[in-house]
Amino acid sequence: MPQSLAKILVHTVFSTKERRPFLRDKALREELHRYLGGILGNLDCQPIIVGGVEDHVHFLCALSRTCDAATMVKEVKRGSSLWIKTKGPGLEEFAWQNGYGIFSIGYSQIEAVRGYIAAQEEHHRKMSFQDELREMLRRYAVEFDERYVWD
Repeated sequence: MPQSLAKILVHTVFSTKERRPFLRDKALREELHRYLGGILGNLDCQPIIVGGVEDHVHFLCALSRTCDAATMVKEVKRGSSLWIKTKGPGLEEFAWQNGYGIFSIGYSQIEAVRGYIAAQEEHHRKMSFQDELREMLRRYAVEFDERYVWD
């Protein structure tokens, strides 16, 4: 095959450092989500949806065939962290947690994951970020040690 083609869909999630609620302001949060989508686009990682609440973000994207998952997350976190620190008082200390969760999904799951990300505010009225991530790790059969998941 003379051409390299790929469609690798990933659902990525990470929180602010210590799950601090830096993103309480809804307008700022929505602007951040658009900014994250822009970074993904610049990496040729087609954004499908970006969402989240005051202490974490989720996004669904198609990985570029030339950008690995770790590089994509590193660039999204780096670029958005630099950007958000300029957005007002109290944000100078903004930071993302060190780690992240990234999960592959099938094409047939796009609408379910899109709906899940779109409903984050409602979802988190009932469940904390920590419980949500534990559930995702169990669902994807990812082994983890609680001592090293949170920062």
